[in-house]
Amino acid sequence: MAIRSEIIGCGSYLPERIVSNSELTKTVDTSDEWIVPRTGIKQRHMAAEGELTSDLAYNAGVKALEHAGMDASELDLVIVATATPDSTFPATATKVQAMLGMTSGAAFDLQAVCSGFVYGLSTADSFIKAGNAKNILLIGAETFSRILDWDDRTTCVLFGDGAGAVVLRANSDNAPSPNDVAYNTAKGILSTHLHSDGRYSDILYVDGGASTSESVGKLRMSGKEVFRHAVKNLADVVTETLDANNLTQEDLDWLVPHQANQRILASTAKKLNLSLDQVVMTVDHHANTSAASIPLALDEAVKDGRIKEGDLLLMEAMGGGLTWGAGLVRW
Repeated sequence: MAIRSEIIGCGSYLPERIVSNSELTKTVDTSDEWIVPRTGIKQRHMAAEGELTSDLAYNAGVKALEHAGMDASELDLVIVATATPDSTFPATATKVQAMLGMTSGAAFDLQAVCSGFVYGLSTADSFIKAGNAKNILLIGAETFSRILDWDDRTTCVLFGDGAGAVVLRANSDNAPSPNDVAYNTAKGILSTHLHSDGRYSDILYVDGGASTSESVGKLRMSGKEVFRHAVKNLADVVTETLDANNLTQEDLDWLVPHQANQRILASTAKKLNLSLDQVVMTVDHHANTSAASIPLALDEAVKDGRIKEGDLLLMEAMGGGLTWGAGLVRW
């Protein structure tokens, strides 16, 4: 019998502190007039002193479990996608596991930077389809404000902190196999597609690290190069995903992309002949929250009623590595 992964709940958490572009101008050589036309960002959330990635992840996870009507004791696995863990080890996911009161199951972190949630979605889907887990909490959580170089005006204005989460459940009740006509219309994850190309690791990275005997450094980015690769890679992986499922752009109800930059989102939509009304955008009030951006955008669109049962969603992202990927979900 075929097993399908379904997303049965979502949740999010944003730190209380909101930093507007005008507030940034007090400490950074920038302006609202410079930031908005280039990025679409008007504000971002920043974690409070002492507020850790695990705290953000936990709060988002609790809300996702509540939305799913599930208790943490029913979980088999917790996955936290993050590039800003609390510490080198143990995994932030194990801290979240303990905060949830879980004493069984497993927990681990996954690192693919801004593509982390899509990579996590694929990993969770594989666990479920292999029969190794029935209920999974997948969280994307970041405190990017801790790794920004506030003297680099071109990058420090781009990022924010936050967390988003989804609960996935195995469903084998009449779940169609990939060869069935009904496969594309049944609820759940239809497919995921992952890529990476390490030749471009030097256009988006954080310097320093444990194996270099240096402390963790700051984020470094070649913006024009990242933009160029993002537009092409994201459009390609969306086309790849649709082709794999014998679907076209016209079949999509929503594109739920990584919220890196409004210009990247608009360029991707144009390449795909999608209306901007079909693109869930939160970059203006969240900024780039890396692995948290897709689940944050998803939760907002679900809770405000835009995304409805039966809608076809395509989630896509590109991050440092370079890594990129997409996941197709029937809500």
